[in-house]
Amino acid sequence: MKLYTKENLIKEFHKIARMGWIENTRKGNDGGIGNTLEDLLGIEENNLPIPNAAEWELKAQRLNTSSLTTLFHIEPSPRAVKFVPQILLPSYGWQHQEASKKHPENEMSFRQTIHGNASSDRGFMVKIDRKNHKILISFDHTKVSDIHKKWLKNVEKRIGLSELNPQPYWGFDDLANKAGTKLLNCFYAQAEVKKENGIEFYKYSKVMMLQKFNFNAFLQELESGNILVDFDARTGHNHGTKFRLRQNCFPNLYEKATEII
Repeated sequence: MKLYTKENLIKEFHKIARMGWIENTRKGNDGGIGNTLEDLLGIEENNLPIPNAAEWELKAQRLNTSSLTTLFHIEPSPRAVKFVPQILLPSYGWQHQEASKKHPENEMSFRQTIHGNASSDRGFMVKIDRKNHKILISFDHTKVSDIHKKWLKNVEKRIGLSELNPQPYWGFDDLANKAGTKLLNCFYAQAEVKKENGIEFYKYSKVMMLQKFNFNAFLQELESGNILVDFDARTGHNHGTKFRLRQNCFPNLYEKATEII
């Protein structure tokens, strides 16, 4: 594995930008933009080997996309309860769209992407309790859309319509440690994408150096709806709970953002 100084790494990014359109090196891989960049830099995963410096990560995303970038996975507390598969799924889940096709007839689903700016159409929302240093998941049955009336009646039969009790949460300290470890410093690359004869090509046309992750900024982005909590569980498997970020919002999470390209 190569070792880079920040200065050498910046030179490499400029070199890659000058290469123009580059063929995806990981065919059939959804993370092709990041993986191809890793291959060009000769590194493994997204950890950048920069000695004598705080930890750095490489994050890559396509330009002009509405897709979300996954920041990290972390299950809510109390973790011993296995809150998502043991409580949210059986009490608030609904029939999986592939039930009796790809999955058994009784397969349930709990897929929700929520934030702190408004309730989802099923009444779930993120709430930040700064007094008790917690990020909580809240349920308000009055915010459930009419299209989910039947589901709401089932929820009422199963568990009632009051607030979640107990409420799943993440403590500030746990989350700040997780986010700070994963995102302390970051090179954020964005690429244009085109397809020719079924092959994807990338042009790395924007790179920023982001330094000193700011947890208060993280909380603000969660409240404003730019960071979202993504649940993805079904009866047969919990795909994990993710914190995800909207396009072009990465620089908002850092104290210093420097444009490289």
